[in-house]
Amino acid sequence: MAAARRLGAAAGLGGRFCCMMLKDHNLTTQRSFHQLVQKKPFLLSAVWHNAVRGMFIQTQDTPNPNSLKFIPGKEVLESRTMEFSSPAAAFCSPLARQLFKIEGVKSIFFGPDFITITKESEDLDWNLLKPDIYATIMDFFASGLPVVTEEAPRTDTAASEEDDEVVLMIKELLDTRIRPTVQEDGGDVIYKGFEDGIVQLKLQGSCTSCPSSIITLKNGIQNMLQFYIPEVEGVEQVVDNDDDVEKEANST
Repeated sequence: MAAARRLGAAAGLGGRFCCMMLKDHNLTTQRSFHQLVQKKPFLLSAVWHNAVRGMFIQTQDTPNPNSLKFIPGKEVLESRTMEFSSPAAAFCSPLARQLFKIEGVKSIFFGPDFITITKESEDLDWNLLKPDIYATIMDFFASGLPVVTEEAPRTDTAASEEDDEVVLMIKELLDTRIRPTVQEDGGDVIYKGFEDGIVQLKLQGSCTSCPSSIITLKNGIQNMLQFYIPEVEGVEQVVDNDDDVEKEANST
């Protein structure tokens, strides 16, 4: 199958994929799209521990100065992700509803084992927001409530019977190579469609309003998709505004 042959060419990718593996004495460090472009290390910046509840919460910077990644040390959404751009969108998540009650929180993103919070503006000090966010996360996990209810919509890139060979390859690359790397920066990329050679993608989490999101889209995602799949001519970002889908002309 052509798909298997193309995906089997991974060893020949070389420097075209903006994800580098730096090896030193059996240690491996992965550098993401954003990190490669900006050449800035995003290290764990803080650890918050409540001795009574025995829970550690780490925070990690993202390429977006208005977004911060919170790592509770517990499973958040297993292998899936969800974004909540407004309190109304959080109807299916008790945790997101509680976080939106904190003044200054603009949007919330759940990853498999992390939570990305985006604040309303650069003028807000993270040091003022963090204590309330820490407390809300800890209180929620102590309650035993589910992070999301059964009403939560699916937003993954799972293959379907209607997908043709090209779409299957696109989804495979997104799930195995691209999404894990973007999630390292507290965001995600969701497949929305493929039409006339253009792959339609939605950026989530810290990537949504990140200044370098277009660089990620072009220099990272588009280059990799085009390397493996000749049918891909470009990528286009899809933005949701109050349930109306608009497209930003980012294709080449």
